[in-house]
Amino acid sequence: MDELTHINQSGKATMVDVSEKQTTTRTAKAYGKVILGERVFRLVANNNVEKGDVLTTAKIAGISAAKKCSDLIPLCHNIFISKVDVELQLNEKDFSVEIFSFAKTTAQTGIEMEALTATSIAALTIYDMCKGVDKSLVIKDIHLLSKTGGKSGEYSYTGLEKEEE
Repeated sequence: MDELTHINQSGKATMVDVSEKQTTTRTAKAYGKVILGERVFRLVANNNVEKGDVLTTAKIAGISAAKKCSDLIPLCHNIFISKVDVELQLNEKDFSVEIFSFAKTTAQTGIEMEALTATSIAALTIYDMCKGVDKSLVIKDIHLLSKTGGKSGEYSYTGLEKEEE
């Protein structure tokens, strides 16, 4: 796919018409990471952050955000979501929280944006809940891990590809 799908013939932004697309089961997985630093990591791991349970709140925020994706991203379709899950894992090696989001639908368009939105909002929620302790937290590496279904078929992240010149 070498053309932008959300640009009309006049070069203006447009919502893609998916009415002729086949309804298929589609899934997407996304990833992100929040680097906390050792002090904040210990507070989160021991559930001692003043604002409350960071990991549970981030999980719920991510799930809620996926359901609001079309409200947040202007040209995103409002689709029925049959499953959303957000898993948060503490990584002591780099004092981070790793975020894994999964979304599933049976629809005429993909669900990648919902998985990416879940990951992004979970990361922002972690930042919000921990910023009172340390504002130098870093949100990084948000990307699509995989997708299934639809005309373009399966995709699996293999690392950043070099841009073609």
